[in-house]
Amino acid sequence: MGSGTYTGGLKVISSDRAAGLMENGWHKADLHVHTCCSFDVLSAASMHPESLFRKGRRNGLDIVTFTDHDTVKANDIIGWKREGFVPGVELSVRDPVNVGHTVHINVFGFDREQFLEFDHLAREKKDIYSLIDYFRSNDLPYVYNHPFWFPRGDRPNFPAVPELVRHFPVTEYNMQDLRQKNLFVMALAQRFGKGMVATSDSHTGNIGSVYTIARGDTFHEYFSNISKGRSWMVIDEPFCKYLTGELNSWIELAFSRRKNIREEVGFTTGMGQLDKFISLLGSDSLEKSPRMSCTAKNILKQISGSGVPALIYMISKQPQVSRIGRVINA
Repeated sequence: MGSGTYTGGLKVISSDRAAGLMENGWHKADLHVHTCCSFDVLSAASMHPESLFRKGRRNGLDIVTFTDHDTVKANDIIGWKREGFVPGVELSVRDPVNVGHTVHINVFGFDREQFLEFDHLAREKKDIYSLIDYFRSNDLPYVYNHPFWFPRGDRPNFPAVPELVRHFPVTEYNMQDLRQKNLFVMALAQRFGKGMVATSDSHTGNIGSVYTIARGDTFHEYFSNISKGRSWMVIDEPFCKYLTGELNSWIELAFSRRKNIREEVGFTTGMGQLDKFISLLGSDSLEKSPRMSCTAKNILKQISGSGVPALIYMISKQPQVSRIGRVINA
C-alpha cells in the first residue's frame, strides 16, 4: 500500500514504515481477535487463548486482547491482570427500536462485574444508547465493529449506521470485510471526526496480521490517541489476498481436528457454498479413509488458493455496496 497513504484523511501505512515508528515509542495492537472460546471458531490447540497470547507477543504486539463473541472465558484463562493483556469482548446488541439490525461492539479494559452489568443491558434492555452511556460513565474504551457487515438473516437498516458512528469514539477497518465497505466507514469517520483501528478479526489464529499503532504508556492513553486520530493503521495485503489466506488457515484447522467438525455448532466461513463442501469433512467416509481425506483437503486448498471463493463473495456483495454508497452519498 506504499510507505504511507491518506485514505479519506485517515492514515494507512505499510509494516515497513510502521517498523521505523515502533522504535520511537509507538505501540501496536490488533484489537479484534477470536479464540476457541468463540462459538464460531474451531477448538484446535493453536486457537487456545494461551497459544494465541504467545503468538501475538512473538508477532510483536505490545498489547494482546481477545474479543470473543459475548463471552469472557478467554480473559479467565489468560488472567484478567496479566502483563501485556487487556480484557476484551465483542458484544452483540440487537436494538429493534433505534437500529433494527445486530450491532457488534468491542469493549476493553473492564472487570468481571462491569461485564456482567453491560452484558445484562445488552441482553435485557436492548437499548444501544443505554450501553453507550454505560461505557462513557465507566470510562471504558469501545469500538463500532464492521458497521456495514450484517449477520445472516438480519435486515440491514443502512441509514442507522451514520447516526451510530456519531456516538462511537472509534470505528473499525475490518480485514474480513470488503474494501469498498471499509472505505465507506472511513468516509464516515472523517465526516464525524472519529478514530479508526485496523483489525484482523481473525477466526483462524492470524493475530496481528494487520494492526494499529499509536503512542501511549497505558492502554487508555493508546486508545485515546487513536480516538483523536493520532495513529496509523497498518495494512499490507488487499482484501482478496487476505481472505484467501484466512480460508487456507481455516482449512488447515479443519483437517487438524476433522473428527470433531460435526460437533462444532454455529461455525461458518461466511460463504454458503464453501460451508456445504467443508461439511463433508465430518462424514464417516472421510474419517475412515485417509486417502480421501487428503484428496478433499488438496481440492479445498486449490479452490481457496485460486481466489475464486473470495471473488464470488465480493461479487455477491456488490448490490449491498451500491445501496450503502447511496446512503453515504446522501
